Amino acid sequence: MPFFDTQSREELRRTYVEAWRKYRERLPMEPLEAQIADVVAMHPEYHATLEDPERALAQDYTPESGQSNPFLHMGLHLAVRDQIATNRPEGIRTAFEAIVRKLGDAHEAEHAMAECLAHTLWEAQRAGLLPDEQAYLERIKRLASD
Repeated sequence: MPFFDTQSREELRRTYVEAWRKYRERLPMEPLEAQIADVVAMHPEYHATLEDPERALAQDYTPESGQSNPFLHMGLHLAVRDQIATNRPEGIRTAFEAIVRKLGDAHEAEHAMAECLAHTLWEAQRAGLLPDEQAYLERIKRLASD
């Protein structure tokens, strides 16, 4: 999603806060805001954070704090959904459908795929390389077949 590439941390977080506010107030939303609100709605554990804009914008999520980063988590959902919608890498949509059949729940399938994506991104960052799309797709396919 190229839109997110150009935003600062604060701008990105404001996008989530604003999408969630519009959703709660039943206001018209842009398509991306509707996608974000859908993901937020599936994560009630993040609602209080998003309903407190100051907290949402200021909170640091470090490994030492023991808290997971809700923006990273929801962003991974959005990335996985975008990959499924565009079928990129090729074959990911079929694998997603198989994972949904296996787990019986699309949200849980997204979580499993998001873990694979996070691992792939972590490896790339650690190695200073671009993410290995084929290795990522193989991880996803293993989820479907295990």
